[in-house]
Amino acid sequence: MTKIIFIDSSGNRQEVDAKNNQSVMEAAVNHMVVGIAAECGGCLSCATCHGYIGEAWLKVVPAALDDENTMLECASEVKDNSRLTCQINVTDALDGLEVYLPESQF
Repeated sequence: MTKIIFIDSSGNRQEVDAKNNQSVMEAAVNHMVVGIAAECGGCLSCATCHGYIGEAWLKVVPAALDDENTMLECASEVKDNSRLTCQINVTDALDGLEVYLPESQF
């Protein structure tokens, strides 16, 4: 299993085991990570699975595609390292990935 670490805006960490080929968002929802609303269930029609990729992981996580970048315009507090976690597929290479969560998804 691949470990994904979610860190909320207060610094609380939640480490989850994720299965390869599921999305980071699915791993969060399956482990009830607070701060990932995932209202559209991963259909790329909302931005409620928004997270910030840890600096050390920016070169490891594949770049966002145009559709994701367009949807990120709907998210609040967007930064250079913002991603929609529904668009990141879990692989062995992401073991230890740190995803920081915004204060709010709305």
